[in-house]
Amino acid sequence: MQDVVSVKFRNRGKAYFFDPAELALKTGDQVVVETAKGLEIGTVVHGVHQVEEGQVVPPLRQVARLATDDDKRIAELCRKREREAYVIGRQKIEAHGLDMKLVDVECSFEGNKIIFFFSSDGRVDFRELVKDLAGVFRTRIELRQIGVRDEARMLGGLGICGRPFCCGSFMDEFKPVSTKMAKVQNLSLNPAKISGSCGRLMCCLRYEQPAYEELVKNVPKNGAFVETPDGYGNVTQVNILRQTVRVRLDGEGDDAFRQYDVDEVAAIPGGRPRDGSQPPHILVLKPKKAPEPEPDPWQMPERLITSPSETPVPVRPVEQPVPSGEGGGRSRNRNRRRGDRQKKEAQPQEGQPSAQKPRQQKRPRDQQPPHPKGDAPTPQEQSQKARSKNYYSRRRPHNRRPKSEGGNKEG
Repeated sequence: MQDVVSVKFRNRGKAYFFDPAELALKTGDQVVVETAKGLEIGTVVHGVHQVEEGQVVPPLRQVARLATDDDKRIAELCRKREREAYVIGRQKIEAHGLDMKLVDVECSFEGNKIIFFFSSDGRVDFRELVKDLAGVFRTRIELRQIGVRDEARMLGGLGICGRPFCCGSFMDEFKPVSTKMAKVQNLSLNPAKISGSCGRLMCCLRYEQPAYEELVKNVPKNGAFVETPDGYGNVTQVNILRQTVRVRLDGEGDDAFRQYDVDEVAAIPGGRPRDGSQPPHILVLKPKKAPEPEPDPWQMPERLITSPSETPVPVRPVEQPVPSGEGGGRSRNRNRRRGDRQKKEAQPQEGQPSAQKPRQQKRPRDQQPPHPKGDAPTPQEQSQKARSKNYYSRRRPHNRRPKSEGGNKEG
C-alpha cells in the first residue's frame, strides 16, 4: 500500500495520483505539481489515502507545494490569456478557410506553450495556421485534433436524463459501448434514442450491462418452445427485470396468452419436434415461498418511548398496624379456619395409630448457638430490633386518636 493524493486539472478529465510528500492535503486544496509538461496547478479531489502499488503508474511524481497567492494569480492570468487566444484562433481559422472547429485552448502554467484543441471530420493541413499563431503569441503553439467524445467532455452540457454529462463529471476514461448492449437491455435500436449529445452511443448503456447479462441467463428467448404447468407453447414476450414471460399455449387458439414466472417454465432443447411426436417432460416446479405481508402505511406506529410525565410512578403501599378492636376480623377468621384445617388433618383416623410429634424443649439462654457472624449482633441488627420494638410499643386502638389530633380532650 502507498499513500497518494488524487489531483484533477481544470476540474475535468481523469484524476492522477501524486505523492503527498508529507503534506497534510485535503479535498479541495489547490496544489502545484510537476508533470511531464512541467509545473501545473490542480485541485485535490481525494485527500491522502492508500492504494495498491499495482494501481500506481511509475514514476510517481511528488506534489511541489500548496498553491500560494502568487500561484493563484498566475493561474488567473493564464485563464484570461486563454480566452483571448480562443477569439484570435477562431479568427485565424476563418481567415485560412480551414474545415475545423476550435473547441478549447489551454495555456501552460509556466506560460511557455499554448495548446489549441479542435475537431474535424478529416485530416487538416494547419501548418500555415501554426506559423500565423506563433507570430501573434510569440510562444510555442501546438494544435491537437480530438474526437467528438472529448469535445463533449470539454464543452460540457446536460444529457437526456437532465444531469451533467458523465464524461465531464465523474468518468475517468471512455470505455467501448456496442449496440449489443442495447439489444440485451431490450431497448429501441433507434439511433436518436440510444445516442448521446456527442452522436455516439450513450455511455450509461454500460452501467447496467453486467446485471442484465446475469438476468438473461435464467430467461428463455423470445419465440422459444417451452413447457408450462398448463401445457406447451411459444414465448411471445419477455420481461427481464420482472423475470416473467408471456406464453401462447398450443390448442387453445391464437388468443390464449398466459403469463408465467421464469421458475414455472422450462425451454425444450431443440425446440418443437417436427415429426409430431410428444415433446419431453422436463418441467420441475419448485415450491414457492409465501409472500410476506406488506406493512400498512396508514397504521399508527406504536409509541415505544413515553414522556417523563406519562411514565407511571409506582406507589409503595403503606403498612398499617392491625388494630386489636373490631378491625382485622377477616384476617382473624382466615387464620382460624387455617388452624382448624391443620388440627383436623393432625387427628388420626379410625384404625390408624396416632402419631404424636415430640415437643421441642426450649434451650436455656446460656446454651443458645453462637451468632453466625459473631457473638454479638451487628449494629444494623441492633437498630432494626430497636425500630421494631418502638413500632409495636406505639400501637393503639383504631378508635382512639392522640391528643395532638384532637382525640380524648379533657374538659
